[in-house]
Amino acid sequence: MTATALPIETDWDNAPSVLDGARTLRLSPQERNLPYWLRHVAGTMLGRLSDDAVPEAAPTEAVRTPGPLREALIDEFTFRHLAEEKAARALSLLVFHAPGTDDLEFFATQLIDEARHARAFKEHLLRLDLTPAEIDAAIARTAATTAAAVLDPLEDFGLSVLRDEDDYYGGVLVLTVLVEGVLAPAAELSERKWSPLDPAAALVERGANMDEIRHLAVGSSVVRRYLTQHPEQRPRLLKLITEGRRLWEELPMRQVLIRRESLFQEGLAQHAGLVGDYEIWSGRRLVDTGIEERMEAAERWSRETQDSRLAYMLLSDGAR
Repeated sequence: MTATALPIETDWDNAPSVLDGARTLRLSPQERNLPYWLRHVAGTMLGRLSDDAVPEAAPTEAVRTPGPLREALIDEFTFRHLAEEKAARALSLLVFHAPGTDDLEFFATQLIDEARHARAFKEHLLRLDLTPAEIDAAIARTAATTAAAVLDPLEDFGLSVLRDEDDYYGGVLVLTVLVEGVLAPAAELSERKWSPLDPAAALVERGANMDEIRHLAVGSSVVRRYLTQHPEQRPRLLKLITEGRRLWEELPMRQVLIRRESLFQEGLAQHAGLVGDYEIWSGRRLVDTGIEERMEAAERWSRETQDSRLAYMLLSDGAR
């Protein structure tokens, strides 16, 4: 198969950023079912990580030696590992409640995607010269601190919809807007900022972000299909969005990011020569950015991604 025959979101060389893809691609579970996943994701996209088509990358000494950059990366990747594990567990309920084969197959593949991401984030820490015992200890610390403060309440909210209320479409909405729609833009920032300092970490983020394009696009189409057929359900789903966004505003995610970006900023100053003129976005060198600028960019991307998805799902009343 030639590269031009690949679905754009599975093409390592040509896939859009998660921001562009999540806002513009229109994908359905009928198009992105199990045969698609086996052929284009497991067989082609993931295969490129082991057939030397994607160049091998390695962390630089800046993140392999003790210091603020290494600490920031460990903090971020243990958090991402836990977030992906929780998403995989929640997806088992979407698979259980799926109303048809296409939905069941798509969310089954997303479950595997999230479990794979969890493994990739964890295993990357081995490349920072942490031992398995040290990785487990770092994950336990994150689980007891930032994950307990941010991820646990979000998980409880999602489970109240999926497990307690057996609300399949509400669960898809929560996952698409309040989980993927918030975390994916932050992951886009991570891919960009780690690229010159840890190309292997950026590669992990790149693979996860390519999957998130598909997850966001298909999840949105599932909700749109439902509301097209059942427009009387809009008030109920709008209420769910309002409750979920209220929860996000109460969670200390900004404090978590400030601490992480502060460590990154300290390390960036130490290793400015390594980063050089690398641009985090067009016309803006990474070494010239500050904590607030990067956080504001991620927050803006998150708002724009959520709002575009809500509009497509016929829920634009839920946009800020």
